[in-house]
Amino acid sequence: MSQYYFVPRTKYRFNPKKPDGFELSRSKIDLFTECPRCFYVDMRLGVKRVPGYPFTLNNAVDELMKREFDAYRAKQEAHPLMAEYGIDAVPFAHKELDNWRHNFTGVRRQHEASGFEVYGAPDDIWQNPAGKLAVVDYKATAKEGKLDLDADWQDGWKRQMEVYQWLLRGHGFDVSDRGYFVYANGDKSLGALDGKLEFNLEILSYDGSEDWIEETLVSAKECLMGDEVPSADDDCDYCTFRDVSNRVIAEAAGEDTPDQELPL
Repeated sequence: MSQYYFVPRTKYRFNPKKPDGFELSRSKIDLFTECPRCFYVDMRLGVKRVPGYPFTLNNAVDELMKREFDAYRAKQEAHPLMAEYGIDAVPFAHKELDNWRHNFTGVRRQHEASGFEVYGAPDDIWQNPAGKLAVVDYKATAKEGKLDLDADWQDGWKRQMEVYQWLLRGHGFDVSDRGYFVYANGDKSLGALDGKLEFNLEILSYDGSEDWIEETLVSAKECLMGDEVPSADDDCDYCTFRDVSNRVIAEAAGEDTPDQELPL
């Protein structure tokens, strides 16, 4: 990784003197809910969290699933998987769909109370015969046993879907609270790879709520307007690593450090 990744950027940083119209992505909203300090350091000070490795296999699955559902979109027919799960809908056809699904354009909505221009890119949208839309997100895994949405780390998936629902409603669409995760689960029961990985497709439904979004956006704005770096979230591994590493480095250099116990 280039050392220049960690040089504070000058672009796409929140300026408290010019706060209105700042673009805030769905992923940055989730970052704020995870840790206000990481959010502030990123959006106000210009230094992102250390990135993980790219999910290239997951991205490939996403792309192939989009192509597969797009084929049925062109015919305005239901995908067989939708019929299998009793979902009376077809992939939604709209002239802006390609823009909505692009990460750096997405569906956009101006939020008056915070002044943010919020955006996010859903994987897919389905429409039932009454014209109501359902947000759809593709996920890939390789898990034995029953698939579910019960893990704490999947809360971010749920917030992701709820933001997409909120964004589309801002454009006047009738959007169902019920969205769908199309789960591609890699089959590990086969005797050999044989040059290909096979997936079983399942659909998990989720009933979202946007009740948290308004106050979260206002709180995120207040966070960025402040001149003090917020406290770290107790469960933030990134902040714990920064704090502990800074402390032990200072101790090794013989510098005074705050009287604070290191986390175990």
